[in-house]
Amino acid sequence: MIKNIFNEDFEVVVSVGLDEADDLNELKKKAARALAISKENLPLLVIKRKSIDARRGKISLVYTLGVEDPLAKERQSERLSLNVKGQPVIIVGAGPAGLFCAYELARHGIASVLLERGKMVQARRQDLKGLHQHGIVDRNSNYCFGEGGAGTYSDGKLYTRAHKRGSVREILEILVAHGANTNILTEARPHIGSNKLPKVITALRENLEGVGVVFQFGASVVDLLLDKGRARGVRLANGQEIIGQAVVVATGHSARDIYKLLDRVGAHLEAKSFAMGVRIEHPQALINSLQYGSCVNHPKLPQAYYRLAYTPADGRGAFSFCMCPGGWIVPASTEPDGLVVNGMSLSKRDSLYANSGLVVAVTTDDFKALGLTDSLAGIVLQEKLEREAMVLSRLGLAAPAARACDFVRGRLSASLPSTSYIPGLLSADLTSLFDVTGLPLAQRLKDALINFNRLMPGYLTNEAVLVGVESRTSSPVRIVRDPSTLSSNIHGLYPCGEGAGYAGGIVSAAMDGVKVARRLVEINLH
Repeated sequence: MIKNIFNEDFEVVVSVGLDEADDLNELKKKAARALAISKENLPLLVIKRKSIDARRGKISLVYTLGVEDPLAKERQSERLSLNVKGQPVIIVGAGPAGLFCAYELARHGIASVLLERGKMVQARRQDLKGLHQHGIVDRNSNYCFGEGGAGTYSDGKLYTRAHKRGSVREILEILVAHGANTNILTEARPHIGSNKLPKVITALRENLEGVGVVFQFGASVVDLLLDKGRARGVRLANGQEIIGQAVVVATGHSARDIYKLLDRVGAHLEAKSFAMGVRIEHPQALINSLQYGSCVNHPKLPQAYYRLAYTPADGRGAFSFCMCPGGWIVPASTEPDGLVVNGMSLSKRDSLYANSGLVVAVTTDDFKALGLTDSLAGIVLQEKLEREAMVLSRLGLAAPAARACDFVRGRLSASLPSTSYIPGLLSADLTSLFDVTGLPLAQRLKDALINFNRLMPGYLTNEAVLVGVESRTSSPVRIVRDPSTLSSNIHGLYPCGEGAGYAGGIVSAAMDGVKVARRLVEINLH
């Protein structure tokens, strides 16, 4: 009877206080007591997940134990072995969707060519240095574009709620196989860090190249090549034409030129809801104190995280987004006339600051109210806000900002606190900044801050600074695809990942890349 419950789906959850022993032997004793059996009758258990429960004023460490998978270590050291062959699948974009699509194809020996407009992951560093120190925006090499995609140098967060889309564990194990720390397999909010992820991305590319997958960098796609209405290839900015058996578009949420290209050739696009707002930055010590209370200095506690949301009666919700404990705010502009910010952390999360997106939902109903009926309506709003932010920044990358309480009270900040944002901050009227969109975004942000302070007393403080603007939370466009074939209305064209409107982060984009690849494998086999 006991043996029957210990299958691959078996899990038991145990909690320990901060001052209790939390080694595996003690956890197994607690598991045995919870199951009312002797420890000797337990199978070989391993830690599946680890999280912190700070609710109800008492902090505990929560462990989920399960039966060890005998193949887990083998998967975590997997190397590709089949040399790819045949007419390639052309993959536009070498972010997580594109890379994992190519990886899954390579597992089945199917060739692919990855075309990336930006540079290899290490070469991107110089362009990011130019952004921070000199305000130089390279349209093709920045925080959004380049090998590994937007997530490579903006944190490497692996948390996702998209478990129904595929195997999260599979994606994490592939990352471990290419050098990521094994703790991403058990942490409730796994994170690699912008200092560690580049090496993982490089190892993944080298593994793919080793079996014949082709990478081209500095390869900007300017046209889609059609043969009797079917996508057969692409034309690059340098005039090169590349032909393949299918074209996968995996470009990320900021490739505005690709949306326009696809619209021009007749691909079915539709506007979708997204969110815009600011980055809010607090001293990390303050967030730790608000979350951990009297336990704030306990050695077992990491830098504190938070997630907040507020939905008023009209349904136009506001929420924290991409929270970075011990992190930095970074310039994420992709165009010289627009200012965008984002957040990131290194693996140790040892910055003095905590930052998070503080954003408001922008819906398709909002587009209609503004008279924007085009499928690219969301991009129009993004561009308006980003360009106005650049004007307020005096045409540099110093970001318009306000202390949180000053913003709520509708006044300019006479001074601004220290910040992690290297280009610096300029005191600005953020209400007028958001008014250029024609939407009451500023008021919604003010309402959210007041309500967040009720959920987390002390959150609304003049120690916190709002930094504008956070406008690239997700794609404002969906490249429509058939839910069964995964093809767009142009046969042979496969929209994929976050930029296509089917994912929202590194892991979900990677899973969508795998999903599209498996569909292509089915087609190839038949």
